[in-house]
Amino acid sequence: MNIEIKRATVAEAEYIALLARVTFREAFAKDAWTDDAVLRDYLSATFSVEKIRASIAKENNVYWVAFADGLPAGYAKLKKFSPYEKLDDDSPAQLQKIYVLNDLIGNRIGEKLQNALFDTVAGHNIRTLWLAVWDKNDKAIRFYERHGFRKETKYHYDYKTMSFDYEVMVKTFQP
Repeated sequence: MNIEIKRATVAEAEYIALLARVTFREAFAKDAWTDDAVLRDYLSATFSVEKIRASIAKENNVYWVAFADGLPAGYAKLKKFSPYEKLDDDSPAQLQKIYVLNDLIGNRIGEKLQNALFDTVAGHNIRTLWLAVWDKNDKAIRFYERHGFRKETKYHYDYKTMSFDYEVMVKTFQP
């Protein structure tokens, strides 16, 4: 399988919006976001093409899209400046999203997306990268731990009738 990682532009907004909706549903509809009406509302509100296009256009955001044999397969998002009051660093970055289509997990696409993101972090002399992961997503937590993240703290998130706890994980870089 030929995997290509490309830094996304607004031209890829449709790919990312579709990938975001499909991969989020694949990852969370069964065990976490069990109220389908609330999930549909969240997907529409969060992953519309217009919202993704606007997000890609922001200077503070960097997106990548992964292609497997020429087809969109996954994406990642970095927020270059994303303070979080529970961290010691005043100017950390946030790994906001890495998602890959379920059928393609195991092809190292997530790792390749993450490596592109790490290269950007290092290139901007960012010392701290943080992320939030659903605390019951053991597979993702293990993935991040294998790549140098450690659990730092927790936070809680409510969306309509849904309620979630997240692990905040941190990776430090040497400038």
